[in-house]
Amino acid sequence: MVKPIVYGAIGGGAAAVVAVIVVLFAFHPATEQYSLSVEPRTDMVMGVGNTVRVYVENTGSSPLTNVKIDYGTKADTLPILNAGEKEMFSPPDGTKMVTVTDDQNVTVVKPVSDSP
Repeated sequence: MVKPIVYGAIGGGAAAVVAVIVVLFAFHPATEQYSLSVEPRTDMVMGVGNTVRVYVENTGSSPLTNVKIDYGTKADTLPILNAGEKEMFSPPDGTKMVTVTDDQNVTVVKPVSDSP
């Protein structure tokens, strides 16, 4: 009499675990292999005032290579930006646009604002 109850509980628990795993995989958004997030923003720096920064983040699942952050008159480069990594850059004064490109053909163009 006890064995069917124990087997039923084990089987029910296993079914619940399988159902949870299936739901997690079904509703988990797929991460793109190559993806960039570019966020120009104005930060307040003590003793300096407002400073424009450009934050570049690899939001994809694979590394990005030869990432170029182009401000028009000057550019910064990163040989590699691993998945999940975020780097900060300081564009030259007067920069109005930033264009970020890489070897994986991802391009992001954003306006740069001097005001907070």
